[in-house]
Amino acid sequence: MTQGLFQRLGAEIEGFKGQGVYKRFNTLTSPQAPWVEMAGRGRVLVLSSNNYLGLSADPAVVAAGQEALKRLGAGTASVRFICGTFDVHRRLEAKLASFLGTQDALTYVSCWNANTGLTPTFLDEQDVIISDELNHASVIDGVRATRSPRKVYRHSDMSHLEEHLTSSKGARHRLVFTDGVFSMEGDLAKLPDIADLARRHDAVVVVDDSHGTGVMGRTGRGTPEHYGMQGQVDVITSTLGKALGGAAGGFTAGPASLCDYLAQRSRPQLFSNALPPTVAASALAALEQLDARPELVRTLRENTLYFRQRMTEAGFAPLAGPTPIVPVILGETALAIRMSKRLLEERVFVTGFGYPVVPQGHARIRCQISAAHTRDDLDFGISAMRKVGAELGILK
Repeated sequence: MTQGLFQRLGAEIEGFKGQGVYKRFNTLTSPQAPWVEMAGRGRVLVLSSNNYLGLSADPAVVAAGQEALKRLGAGTASVRFICGTFDVHRRLEAKLASFLGTQDALTYVSCWNANTGLTPTFLDEQDVIISDELNHASVIDGVRATRSPRKVYRHSDMSHLEEHLTSSKGARHRLVFTDGVFSMEGDLAKLPDIADLARRHDAVVVVDDSHGTGVMGRTGRGTPEHYGMQGQVDVITSTLGKALGGAAGGFTAGPASLCDYLAQRSRPQLFSNALPPTVAASALAALEQLDARPELVRTLRENTLYFRQRMTEAGFAPLAGPTPIVPVILGETALAIRMSKRLLEERVFVTGFGYPVVPQGHARIRCQISAAHTRDDLDFGISAMRKVGAELGILK
């Protein structure tokens, strides 16, 4: 058996290491929280988690998952239409639809599956998809897997979007797909403008709100609520693996006919097991916690504002935005990874991102704030970043 392929991969990995861009996994030995126990590091401050509301280890969320595990077992053992769906899945989907102001919702094992299982299911060569250039990789892969012609507009460039809508006026259906919160930039889609253009051109709008659900809006109902547009977006895809408990899972929410059609024909739905009952139950409990404790969203917003202000005072220039994603552009991937490593030595866990996650020359560290952080936590992190930034010549 030839080993040429694997030898090439091994050589390229060595190249990654030589360039300083090799990614290493850090092992946690405690629940995801503002501070965690990390193997070989001890107690470390986490500023790189999507646990925006601090619910992943919330006692009520954990207890709901434990109870579902005892009552319903470890998993569904097959796909839902073959061996049955559990009541907790339908309760979760009903809650998601009510929470977002849509007719129905359908859960998947991940938002990646929701996105890649969406447009290929009901669009074909007669239709056109128009996508923001900075959309999440799962949106890009879903668009690529669709047989429809696709057009990409410059990030949040409404005139470019309108050009594509105008040039595709002969299509049967036109669908505009955008992130709600762009995960690497921390900025928001211009949703009111997108919706207005879509209405004028008879197009459907789909928003992947994975970093907006539980985060944006007065009550955490996402980017549409932030803009006063709750219930006015055609389709929403999102995740259960960030603010809503942080375990796993995703969903599509929208018209009942769409969700029913996806249940009938979406390949990730038809060929993947449903969410484990414990995950569905903990996500449902996270939604209930969010409803009962709206102060979590307010605290997250206050923490974000505080952190951004202190970072600026320290001499950094984080990308502007209202979200708890606070990126600092460093340029080269090796520098971002070097800063991340040094911060970890200072007991601050912040991930450096470089190519191919972001374009060449736009490497960054991406700080992410949680409602569970205290001001002391945030001050500790900023102090470490100031120290490391000066060492590496990032701060003058």
